[in-house]
Amino acid sequence: MTTKIQFGRIIDFQESCEQIRPRLESALSREGFGILTEIDVKATLKAKLDKDVPAQWILGACNPPIASRALDLNSDLGLLLPCNIVLRELDDGGARVAAITASAQFGLSDEPELAELAEEIDLRLERVLENLES
Repeated sequence: MTTKIQFGRIIDFQESCEQIRPRLESALSREGFGILTEIDVKATLKAKLDKDVPAQWILGACNPPIASRALDLNSDLGLLLPCNIVLRELDDGGARVAAITASAQFGLSDEPELAELAEEIDLRLERVLENLES
């Protein structure tokens, strides 16, 4: 079951990140998203700060047709792209998936057309999380 947080939605699983990752990528693909960027937070903090933290990846997800529409409305919107999805290891060995709420992200703009796009993105990302549950 997804839980709303201030700037996104989260869902926890008993399965590991390794088990959830392929399902997440498949669910994103079904909604037209691909992963453009990936930040391995654990590896980065270890390399830069010699700090050990649980596994965590920040995935930059993009739906090209929606991104194109957004950039057509405001060419500076690239500052708010892509949509971040976080996959991280929980203390009990399970996994958490968190997806940004695009309406919070795009809410930095007062353009009504962007609000409509954000709503579309939010619905798609909600379906991604729902599909992970099934």
